[in-house]
Amino acid sequence: MKYMLLICRDESVALEADESADMASSTQAWVTEMDGRGVRLLGNRLRRVADATTVHVRGGETLVADGPFAETKEQIAGFDLIECADLDEAIEVAAKHPVARYGTIEVRPFWEE
Repeated sequence: MKYMLLICRDESVALEADESADMASSTQAWVTEMDGRGVRLLGNRLRRVADATTVHVRGGETLVADGPFAETKEQIAGFDLIECADLDEAIEVAAKHPVARYGTIEVRPFWEE
């Protein structure tokens, strides 16, 4: 089954230089492991929430706004598309992601018909 991992973190929390270096190397190790296991199909970081554009269509009119749709403490910082045997494996994969140590990983199954 395919799952989307939404990698969420608070952009206002700055990591120390050593923490940032550890996060980079830990994330690369996670990517290497998940690619090696064949569960990670695609993934990438996203630019900061300040670069987001929100689009709504209401009454046939397209409304465009700068910034995210929701005002929240944590923002989506990246994503990974994974394919796992079941939710238990997807949770195990998400729990190994380095951002899970200080952010949130939302695991959402694809709608399969």
